Amino acid sequence: MPNHASPKIAKATMPAPYPIKTIPHFQDYLWGGRRLASDLGKPLPVEGVWAESWEIIDHPHHSSIVANGPLAGQSLHTILSQAPEWLLGTAAQQFTSLPLLLKYLDCQRDLSVQVHPDDAYAQAMTPPDLGKTEAWYIVAAEPNSVLYAGLKSDVTPEAVRTAVSNGTLVDCLHEIHPQAGDCVFIPAGTVHALGAGLLVAEIQQASNTTFRLYDWDRVGADGQPRPLHLDQALEVTDFTSGPRLLQSPQSTAQVGRQRLVECDKFVLDRLAMTPEIEVLLAGQFHLLTSPTGGATLYWTDDQHTHSERLARGESVLLPAALEKVTLELSPEACVLDMSLPPG
Repeated sequence: MPNHASPKIAKATMPAPYPIKTIPHFQDYLWGGRRLASDLGKPLPVEGVWAESWEIIDHPHHSSIVANGPLAGQSLHTILSQAPEWLLGTAAQQFTSLPLLLKYLDCQRDLSVQVHPDDAYAQAMTPPDLGKTEAWYIVAAEPNSVLYAGLKSDVTPEAVRTAVSNGTLVDCLHEIHPQAGDCVFIPAGTVHALGAGLLVAEIQQASNTTFRLYDWDRVGADGQPRPLHLDQALEVTDFTSGPRLLQSPQSTAQVGRQRLVECDKFVLDRLAMTPEIEVLLAGQFHLLTSPTGGATLYWTDDQHTHSERLARGESVLLPAALEKVTLELSPEACVLDMSLPPG
């Protein structure tokens, strides 16, 4: 749950805006491993398998704690409650919490076949939540790894229900063999599953609502099968959308910036192949992460220039109160830049 005990921050005492790093929050789902530490440098506990690193989040299930600068020790929930415009900018007129969630996933076993609701369905739930549209960026893929993105054409609800009962649901799913650097867009209502051998950066709406259709006939830590949600899953599945394909990166007006996803929930860009690039915030917050290589961030306040290193696997939240940040990229670096759509 969010840390509501943090001291309050008076608006008048907000520091000059700066790139905010947060403490990763780890989830030990049964399909995880240790690559969050070995590949991305995450400070995992010594023992156990760890599936997800929630990098930047403000949700009833967790609110990130700031790790650096004057706001260190504060939760994003506390900062947002006291200075929403400082952090969210124009989005503070619509949202009372951070509407995007950034995470890394270490998929050492297949994830369940699942689907997420849209906003209308999720808001009618108890308790209400956001819907969950998401995108995957493949950081690493072992040979022959697969992911499932969407139903094959002409699959019906009756066919899905039958396939779930006889254990053949995989035959209804569209299969992709991804490579590092690929991106897949998963709108709410898309049946999907990540397969074993993938390391993934995920940007999504700040929701934790998942309906499982199939869990590969395995059991959880308690020795019991994990619950399925077949009726709810069928209610929220979009049977008209068909298979999802890999995203085709699009050039932008800015050298070194490629558009991977642009939808009504978020924009996802890849920054790479240039020694230096600017992020102009224009009154919006941005989330940055570096799945490969690294970068140094530079920003200015009161005529003073500051810097912050962004190592591989690290993430930062750029408050909307920042005007711009300049990134100096290492030669092999890739930085993902996530924001809300304009307008």
